[in-house]
Amino acid sequence: STPHPEGTGGLAAVRQSLQRAGLGPEALDYVSAHGTGSQSNDVVETRIFKAVLGERARAVPISSLKSMLGHSLGAASAIEAIACVLAMRDGRVPPTINYTTPDPECDLDYVPNVARDHRVDVALSTAFAFGGSCSSLVLGRAEAERHAA
Repeated sequence: STPHPEGTGGLAAVRQSLQRAGLGPEALDYVSAHGTGSQSNDVVETRIFKAVLGERARAVPISSLKSMLGHSLGAASAIEAIACVLAMRDGRVPPTINYTTPDPECDLDYVPNVARDHRVDVALSTAFAFGGSCSSLVLGRAEAERHAA
């Protein structure tokens, strides 16, 4: 299925997850994108991240595990949440592999091809399924750990 061109469901899911976490978009250090690699989905997801992150959209690393694993369907969200926790633990964000010809409409930092050292205190994981089912999960370090550098 094709997502809404403005990503209204995905945008609502991301905003609601941040609100429920009691955080603003400025708290995000990393995004694990749904990232299916299809033009329609990736363009819409880019629009969502730009709408949520605003001026910081190009500064927050975003990557897609599906570039490495394919779409694991029902397991995808759990795997991607675990990857967010590992990024926090290891201080390293996973890459989007096989990223050779960027779409001009997908102009954010998609961590092309090589993992990167990056401190992650708060991560966002998105899942946008067929039929408009959208979910978003905010994961973060304990408050005391966030301020320790």
